Amino acid sequence: MSESNYTPMVHDIMHYESEIWNIADLLIAASVKQSDFPAYMMPFFALVMLEGRMINAVHRVEEEEGISSTTDPEEFKEVFLEQDCGFNEYIVMQNKTLKDICRNDGTFEQDFSNYLKAFDPDLKMLLGIERNKDQQKYLNLDYYVSELRNKKILMQVVSAWSLINLAPYSNSDITTLEEHIKRKWADISATTAGEQYTPDDIISLIAEIVARKVNKPKDKYVHVYDPTCGGANLLFGVEDRLKKEAGYRYIATYGSEYNDALYALAAIESRFRERSRIHYGNTLTTVPFSDNRFDVIVANPPYGTKWTGYEKEVRADKIGQFPGGYPSTSDGQMLFMQHILYQLADTGIAVEVHNGSTLFSGDAGSGESNIRKYIFDHDWVEAIIQMPQQEFFNTGIYTYLWIMNKQKSPERKDKLMLIDGSNLWRLLKKSKGDKRREMTEEHRRKIVEALIDFKDCEIGKVYDKWYFYYNKQSLTLRDLSESGKGIDFVYDKQPRAITHVKSLELNGQVISTFKSATREGLAATEAALKSFDSRTMPFRITVSNGTTYTFDADRNTLVETLPDGTTNELGCGIITRKVSTNRKEGVEIKFFMEPYFYTDYEIIPYSPDAEQNKENISNFMKKYIFKPYYFSSKQSTPVVGVELNFNKEFYVPEKIESVEEIMKEIIILENNLKNIKL
Repeated sequence: MSESNYTPMVHDIMHYESEIWNIADLLIAASVKQSDFPAYMMPFFALVMLEGRMINAVHRVEEEEGISSTTDPEEFKEVFLEQDCGFNEYIVMQNKTLKDICRNDGTFEQDFSNYLKAFDPDLKMLLGIERNKDQQKYLNLDYYVSELRNKKILMQVVSAWSLINLAPYSNSDITTLEEHIKRKWADISATTAGEQYTPDDIISLIAEIVARKVNKPKDKYVHVYDPTCGGANLLFGVEDRLKKEAGYRYIATYGSEYNDALYALAAIESRFRERSRIHYGNTLTTVPFSDNRFDVIVANPPYGTKWTGYEKEVRADKIGQFPGGYPSTSDGQMLFMQHILYQLADTGIAVEVHNGSTLFSGDAGSGESNIRKYIFDHDWVEAIIQMPQQEFFNTGIYTYLWIMNKQKSPERKDKLMLIDGSNLWRLLKKSKGDKRREMTEEHRRKIVEALIDFKDCEIGKVYDKWYFYYNKQSLTLRDLSESGKGIDFVYDKQPRAITHVKSLELNGQVISTFKSATREGLAATEAALKSFDSRTMPFRITVSNGTTYTFDADRNTLVETLPDGTTNELGCGIITRKVSTNRKEGVEIKFFMEPYFYTDYEIIPYSPDAEQNKENISNFMKKYIFKPYYFSSKQSTPVVGVELNFNKEFYVPEKIESVEEIMKEIIILENNLKNIKL
C-alpha cells in the first residue's frame, strides 16, 4: 500500500521528545525501573503509529474514491478493508482517536477498552490484546495496561501518548522517534545487549550502494530481505529510498525477527506496505524463506551474541546454510553471513553491517578463518567499507559494511576493494546516545563513487584477493645457544646422563638425597623436584667428583664446570630426571641432558599456485629460520588462513617534528617562563 498524500506542514518529529520525557516522568513516579521503560513505551508507540497510519488510509480512500464513512459507510468500509492494512472500528468508521477518548475521564476506561477491542484479530495478536496464555506475548499491551492501571497512571500515560500525532510523518521520521525511545535507556537494559539500531544516515548509504549495484530493471520487482530485521527500520528504510530516490517501482520486502516486540513492530508496519512478509522466529534454525533467492539482502546482525542456546539445531542444519563451517559460539555474526550468501540470488547484492571481529578473529584453521576463506575462495566479497566511530546509537566502535556480490564483473574477478570511510563524518549538534557523528550526503557520495569506480583513490585501495591469504606453517625447532650450540644425543638417540649426583641446588636450597633403599626416603626430594624447570629456575647439579652443571640464561646454554675451575659450554638443552629401581641400589633419581625442541608457527605469504606456494615457504625458511627444524608430521603442509587488517592497510604514520621545530618551541617556552612573575 502506498503512503497517503496527506502530509501537512509539521515540525521535526523530535519535537515530541518532551512528550516522551513526560511519559518517562510518570513511569519514574510510579517506581517503574528505567531499564523497563522501552517495554512500557513500545506498545503505546505502536498504538499511535497504527492510529496515524489508519488516519492516512482513511484520507486516501476519501480522496481516491470520493466517499467517506459518514456518506456511504458500507462501501467505505469495503474499500478500506481491501487495502489490507488493518482495521479499527473506532478509528476508521467513527473517526475517534486516543485524544478523543482521553477528553472524558468519566468514560475513559470503557472507551479505551472498546478502542482496543476494535482492532482486527491480527493486530490484536501483535499488540497483545485479549491474548490466550499459550500465545506469544509480542507487544504484550494487555499486561502493561494492567500494570499502569494498578499504578493509577493509565489515563495519564495514554493522554500523554495521545498528544503524539504520527500521521504526517514518513517511516524514516517515525523510525527516528522509535530509535530514540529504544536507545534512551539501552545502556541500562540487559535486553538490548548486542542490538545495534541502524541510524538513518547509514541506511541511506546502504540504499545508495544497493541502488547503484542492483541488477534489475526498474519496472521489475526487486525482492529485498533482512534476516535480522528487528523493527524493520533498515529493511523498510532501504525500500523507501529505492522507490523515492532510485525510481524502483515494485519492491517486495521480507524480514525475520525473533524478538517478540520488535517482530510485532515490523509486522504492524508491514501491513501498510504493498508486498511485505515478516516472519517470527530464529532465522538460522527456521530458515523461513529457504526456497527464495533475493535480489537484495541487507542486515545488521547482533554483535558478540552467543549462539550456544541453539548450537545443536544449527549444527544439524540439512539445507547447506553453513558450508564454510562454524564460528566460535561466542559470536554468531558469521553464521548470518553464510545464511545471507545462501539466500542471495546469483545476480544479487548484499550489504551487511559487522564489527571488526569478522575481519580478523580466529587463527588459520579456526572456524572464523575457514568461513572467510570459503567466501573468498568463491570470490563473493566485492568491497569492505570502514565506518566512522561513534556512528551507532549504543556502541562507539568501528563498524564495517561488507558488500557481497555473486556476479562480479570480469575486471573485478578475484579482486576486492577496501574503502576507508572512518574520516567521513560531521559532529551531530546533539548526541544520540553513543551516536555523536553522522555521514552527510557528500560523505556518502564519495564512498559510493569510490565503490563504483573501483580504482585506487584517496579513500580506497583495490587488492588481489590472494593478498589476504596466508600460510600458517607449523615447525618443530631445536633451540641453540647464543653461540649456535645444542646438546647432542649420544648413541642411539639416548640423552646424555649426569651420573653420581651428589646434590642439587634449587633457588638456593640444597637437596642431597638421591639414593635410598626405600621409596619413602625419596619423598621429600621428589616433592622438591616437581617444580624443577631447568630453563627457568636457577639450579646447580654437583656430582661426586666435584663437577657442576648450571644453566646460563644470558647465553641460553648449559655450562659444565670441572673441579679445576675449567668451564665448558655444552650448548642449549634441558635437564630431565628419571626414577629407576634396582635390587642393589634401591630407588635412584638420575639426571639427563638432552636437546630442547619446541613448536612454533610461521606466517608466510601465500600463492594460489601450488608450486609457487611451496617455493614461497622454502625461500622463507632459508631467509628467516636459522635453527635446525623439521615440519611436524601432523602439519607437514601449512594451514591456509584469510585475515584483513584495515589499520595496517590505511596506516598513516604520525608526523614527527624536526629538531629545529622542537628547539624553537623550547626557546618560546623558556622565554615565557622567564616572563612569569612569581
